[in-house]
Amino acid sequence: MNTSEDIFARLKEDHDRHRRLLDRLLDSDAAGEERAALFETLTKELKGHAAAEEQALYSTMLRKPPTTAETRHSVAEHHEIEEALNDIAATDIASGEWLAKFKELDHRYRHHIDEEEDEHFPDFEGYLTDEDRAWMRGVFERRKREETSAAEVTPEKKEDAKE
Repeated sequence: MNTSEDIFARLKEDHDRHRRLLDRLLDSDAAGEERAALFETLTKELKGHAAAEEQALYSTMLRKPPTTAETRHSVAEHHEIEEALNDIAATDIASGEWLAKFKELDHRYRHHIDEEEDEHFPDFEGYLTDEDRAWMRGVFERRKREETSAAEVTPEKKEDAKE
């Protein structure tokens, strides 16, 4: 399978798009409408990506015992990122508190995707068959479209979140 069709290359394409969105948000004007539009795009993109990644990649890796711990770690971080997005959405977008929360999310998310790309993906490589890769890529593409279109900005303060 060539690199452009590989699941890990496809996930990295999304990660690179996410990095660009994060950069644009950090440079956006608090008083402008651009920040709200970018945040909505980022939120839907991250939620859709995480759900599709869990359904395609991580469901596969959970069936391979040597990768279970890394898989659980990443899925837990997805949950934390979603909670942070919801908390940020419940905060006044023009406030300093919003920017502080967003900078924390930016740091945590970049750490998460760097860890996936630099540690998890290379570790997973040796456990996948060509059939695994083809299945994951197809599931990811289908689920990403569906999950992203269904994703919503859901304002909820962390202290009000129900486990």
